[in-house]
Amino acid sequence: MITYEELHAENHDITELSNVLLYLFKDRSMCDTGTCCELFYRYTEKVKHHIDTVDRNLYRKLLTHEDHETQQLAKNFMSGSQEIKKIMATYTKAWCPRKKADTLTIANHGQFLKESEEMFNLVLERIQNETEKLYPLVRELSGETAKT
Repeated sequence: MITYEELHAENHDITELSNVLLYLFKDRSMCDTGTCCELFYRYTEKVKHHIDTVDRNLYRKLLTHEDHETQQLAKNFMSGSQEIKKIMATYTKAWCPRKKADTLTIANHGQFLKESEEMFNLVLERIQNETEKLYPLVRELSGETAKT
């Protein structure tokens, strides 16, 4: 079982990488650097790992809870997980078709930047919802208290 501190640390790492990548992606010449590509692939792996970890560890108690709203919240997060994975797969297929070559393929920088911002914002919104809604509810149902 993963701890909430570990989940928050993952969220922090993903947020930090999002911010750095968005900054780098604004400069077209940075998009082609090996460092930028390495950071981007690290980001996608961290997001996938985090979503899989949350999916494996937090929904079981919510899905079996007697309260319909609690069950629905879990289903909404699970659905959101699938949507994020699908969007990331489409995004990486479009912009990173040769992962082994550690390159991004950017023919239209404006479109790339727009889609990148949308994807990062979606993931950041998910992180915020986990922190504000999911974790507190799971802790409450488990009888745990948040450590500050």
